[in-house]
Amino acid sequence: MARRFDYVRDPGEIYRRSFAVIRREADLEKFPGAMQAVAERLVHACGMPGILAGLAFSEGAADAGRRALQAGAAVLVDTEMVAHGIIRSRLPANNPILCTLNDPRVADMAKQKATTRSAAAVDLWGGRLEGAVVAIGNAPTALFRLLELLGGGAPRPAFIAGFPVGFIGAAESKQALVEYTGGVPFIALKGRQGGSALAAACVNGLGAGEAAGEN
Repeated sequence: MARRFDYVRDPGEIYRRSFAVIRREADLEKFPGAMQAVAERLVHACGMPGILAGLAFSEGAADAGRRALQAGAAVLVDTEMVAHGIIRSRLPANNPILCTLNDPRVADMAKQKATTRSAAAVDLWGGRLEGAVVAIGNAPTALFRLLELLGGGAPRPAFIAGFPVGFIGAAESKQALVEYTGGVPFIALKGRQGGSALAAACVNGLGAGEAAGEN
């Protein structure tokens, strides 16, 4: 007979107990207002309360991102993994989600510009950038390219979630976002850690419409 394990099967109970553990182990109270819900979702996505020590954000960033979503802003992402990690039912205005990485023009653009496909894909955001919510969870080159475009006068998004991951350029790209003086609200995880799940969790936290402790 196949072994049967003793584990929690009820999804509602798993959800409730998971967030109870997060609120017990993570110091959410140090984050202002809407940032608490974002911090909570980030910990839930990776199971590591310790990542909150590296969380950087501009003043009022979570509120700015939440207002943009409520106003119907598009969500621009660097990978399909980020797009699929965003919970559509949490988006307050049926917000469109756009990933241009697989656009047929991207490969040739990357070759012509001697850059990555991820960076080239950012060039296709164009006029969609203005007022958008941007979530980058994989490629440091995508975040670097976004900052280059903004420095060159491109339309400004309403909010940037900076969570590229890896050993080459990840920490540097997020530090560049933190130091960017263009006034775009941001949330970023400093250092090498990051990933698509965390970028999606950040957007989910913005769209949650709740502060920590109000599920």
